[in-house]
Amino acid sequence: MARSEPSFTLGIEEEYLVVDATTLDLVAAPEELMRDCADKLGDKVSPEFLQCQIEVGTGVCKTIAEARADLADMRRTVKACCNAYGLEPVAASTHPFAEWQEQEFTDKERYRALEKDLAGVARRMLICGMHVHVGIEDEDLRIDLLNQFSYFLPHLLALSTSSPFWEGVEMGLHSYRLAVFDNLPRTGLPPLLSSYAEYQRSVGTIIDTGIIEDASKIWWDLRPSRQFPTLESRICDVVPRLDDAVAIAAVTQSLMRMLYTLGRENKRWRQYDRFLIEENRWRAQRYGLTKGLIDFGAGEIVPFADILEDLIGLLEPHAAHLGCLDELRQVRGILERGTSSQRQVAVYGQALEAGASEAEALKEVVRSLVADFSAGI
Repeated sequence: MARSEPSFTLGIEEEYLVVDATTLDLVAAPEELMRDCADKLGDKVSPEFLQCQIEVGTGVCKTIAEARADLADMRRTVKACCNAYGLEPVAASTHPFAEWQEQEFTDKERYRALEKDLAGVARRMLICGMHVHVGIEDEDLRIDLLNQFSYFLPHLLALSTSSPFWEGVEMGLHSYRLAVFDNLPRTGLPPLLSSYAEYQRSVGTIIDTGIIEDASKIWWDLRPSRQFPTLESRICDVVPRLDDAVAIAAVTQSLMRMLYTLGRENKRWRQYDRFLIEENRWRAQRYGLTKGLIDFGAGEIVPFADILEDLIGLLEPHAAHLGCLDELRQVRGILERGTSSQRQVAVYGQALEAGASEAEALKEVVRSLVADFSAGI
């Protein structure tokens, strides 16, 4: 019996940092602030591992337009609640000058257990990400698409990079967040799996030992969600601008349908060795959009502008079917403006050239991130 087409519904999760509106330092979100957010957004908002973070998540959205409206409402609400306490939210994967040693973790049982289990590795997790869920109801299809989709994870990372600074230092990486996150166990590219049953057996082996309590502690770049019938892309830095977040979500959703459609035509995306995909993952982490990725078929490095145009061409029929063609094409704007990491480094350099101290130049970067958060909401 033929499978019915997946729903390709969407859910987007974002993590924000909270800064003082005057000093631009990271601050712990007051309990009153979290209550205000929860009063307005319900269970769409929650504290994160560190007290200086806020997490939001859309509902189950049938279209990109619905996801955009939900995400914009959450961003507006979080900003208004923060502003009432003299604070600002920032959607970037690292704070340009904050120090992780000075942050406190949230006093919840889950986070206490994480801190105890992962020790200093967890305490360094002063990073934020964006996760995109796509509804794939059939379990084995979820694994089949996971195997193929992994090829495109470096592309999504390159489009989203927003973490060039760490503790006041320009690290030379466009996504330093990933360097921090990869210190955790059970991270990185997902393994090749033959079926959902194999996935359950592998994860179950670790659960049965008592090391982890459930699959939510599997932190691969792409994973079957434990809670929802979705594939969850977790590779992306969180992006400051709403338009960019929506464009990346449109690429993710359209890629899922493109790969599904190939299967309906008895085709599939070629699966390359994880060693090769890891190389592109590193290139995206190190260079963002600036140096291109390896085209394994051609055996050469291709500029990202060319890669992006080819990708848009592949995805346009599927985006049109899903109603997100305009949002897909908006991904070109990321290339034209530069990713957040490129813009942050440019702001920093311009401030230094204008005579600012390093400390003030870093604050200018945070000011630019505060302004970006409001764009389009």
